[in-house]
Amino acid sequence: MAYPKIMLVDDTRLILELEKSFLKLSHVDVVTAGNGAEALELIRKDPPDLIFMDMHMPVMDGIACCTELKADPFLCGIPVVMLTTAGKEEDRERAKEAGCDNFLTKPVDRRLFLDLARKYTNAVDRREQRLPCRLPALFLVGKTPAAGLVLDIGDGGVFVSTRERLLLHQRLRLALYLEGERPVLLELKGWAAWLNEEGKRVHSSLPAGFGMEFLELGEEESAALKSYLASLRPEEPSAS
Repeated sequence: MAYPKIMLVDDTRLILELEKSFLKLSHVDVVTAGNGAEALELIRKDPPDLIFMDMHMPVMDGIACCTELKADPFLCGIPVVMLTTAGKEEDRERAKEAGCDNFLTKPVDRRLFLDLARKYTNAVDRREQRLPCRLPALFLVGKTPAAGLVLDIGDGGVFVSTRERLLLHQRLRLALYLEGERPVLLELKGWAAWLNEEGKRVHSSLPAGFGMEFLELGEEESAALKSYLASLRPEEPSAS
């Protein structure tokens, strides 16, 4: 199965590595280019599904590259997100004139980057790193209770294994006990950020279920989650 392809274009290697790290949990292929000319050559050989492109680069900048790309009838449908300098409205105006589809300001924020990528392909996973667990849970679908099993957890959400059918972006309430010397009952609000349906798996390594992103997380819930996550992480070996 071929994964969607995302191209990252920037002349700074550190920025490329940072953006690649944002996509490490996603089922996508990532290709990189160091300037607009290199990007165009790669795009014409094997068009990607989405491009994140820096505006200011040597050889060929993002404006010139995007202008050529959008003038090509075979390539103009590829979404281009232009990385611009924060606070420079003239950069956005130039990017609009070049035909870019969206903007992202530097320094690049992980959540904003993934939110924009997710807008163009649902293969992008916006999750923070999750830790494996096995916690029985109950969740409400409307006013109807249903059972599930939490298989991974992070400070921003969980994956719940269940055969209950949900709608994408459906609002949910979830209750589970965090294990420990004193088990803590958490009641959490969230939404179904993505679905792993039978016959239509976003993540083939996971069973049927859904990824829940937390909403309105209070201080007590955040503290309890932080403490529980710390208990799951392996201790780092001490220096000898």
